[in-house]
Amino acid sequence: MANPDIPTPLTSLGAGAIAGLIVDVTLFPLDTLKTRIQSEQGFWKAGGFKQIYKGLGPTAAGSAPCASIFFLTYNESKGWFSPYFYGAWSPVCHVASASVAELVVNLVKVPVEVVKQRRQTSGTRPLSIIRHAVQTEGLPGLYRGFLSTIIRDIPFSVIQFPIWEAIKVYLHSATGHTTTPVEGAFSGAVAGAIAGAITTPLDLAKTRIMLAKDPSTTMGSVLQQIYRTKGVQGLFAGFVPRTVFIFLGGGVFFGCYEFAKDFVETLSSGVR
Repeated sequence: MANPDIPTPLTSLGAGAIAGLIVDVTLFPLDTLKTRIQSEQGFWKAGGFKQIYKGLGPTAAGSAPCASIFFLTYNESKGWFSPYFYGAWSPVCHVASASVAELVVNLVKVPVEVVKQRRQTSGTRPLSIIRHAVQTEGLPGLYRGFLSTIIRDIPFSVIQFPIWEAIKVYLHSATGHTTTPVEGAFSGAVAGAIAGAITTPLDLAKTRIMLAKDPSTTMGSVLQQIYRTKGVQGLFAGFVPRTVFIFLGGGVFFGCYEFAKDFVETLSSGVR
């Protein structure tokens, strides 16, 4: 029997695709600036403020599928886990569901991230980046930084999604109505900013690994090197643009998600 608290697969796919595409395209310049600040070659050598839309193509191509896959897996996992983790609104259920969703979506997202970030910090075209990665490292070249991305994204989602869900529950109990797009945006912005701020060092290490010429570069070695040369402050390079990006991105993303969810559900009801 379907759980009324969990969107249908069609709703998850449609709402996720719309939300992912809108947020990644509209906030792409902030992401470019963050990547260049975190680049080992330095902000100005990586491109500074020039051509801040470089890498938009692979991002736009990957946004909708990645967000669709994530929300489909997240919402379906809530349904699978809810009997074992005290219901679909349990924080433990949210943590488990978000972790599974991150593992699944990164199979698609990591190659997109590799191409996007190398495009953001160089003049190389996407197809050339793909060709070079495959020629020099084989298929694993497109998954450079997969482990570091998982290490970054699972803690991020484990922090973000329970906070997002908790704020929605609080607003629902305070207002008595279902989540509106504005409330979804507020919840997502707050949750994203907190999670993004805390996980900045992990994001920094992931960026350095994806951009590194040495394929054996590890998260531990990157963080140790940064700490030795620049201290704790160096570990939070890109903190401001990352936090601002995810605050705005969380607001736009979850606001669009709630709006698109209502739209897709209404459309599906009309078709039936």
